[in-house]
Amino acid sequence: MKSVCKVLLVLLLFACGEKVVEPPENLIPKEKMIAIIYDLAIINAGKSIDVNILDKNGVDPMQYVYDKYEIDSLQLAESNVYYISLPQEYESIYLDVEARLEKEREKMQAKKDKTRDSIKEANEDARIQTKKNTN
Repeated sequence: MKSVCKVLLVLLLFACGEKVVEPPENLIPKEKMIAIIYDLAIINAGKSIDVNILDKNGVDPMQYVYDKYEIDSLQLAESNVYYISLPQEYESIYLDVEARLEKEREKMQAKKDKTRDSIKEANEDARIQTKKNTN
């Protein structure tokens, strides 16, 4: 029994090193795939805020992505399957997307904070001006 387990373990280790899925002829390059997944994440975030926002504006999110990146659904699906078959590569793609999303979130937060500070400053100036006018 132990020898069977050892043989299976060795086979499993060798199998993990093999490429199970061959790259498709029209493989989307990694950087482009990162950009596509980033855009899809932004689109999904928008839909989570207002489900009908895309419909109201006549936007088909997938067609938008296909047009923007000059790809089709089959190319995206085949490329996705290929990258999924390489777990470390796929994780790298998603970590890059996550980093871009975090960077964008920080930029948006900085803008929000700046606006809030400007409003607070304007309110303080108005309050000071009101005090001067009443004295």
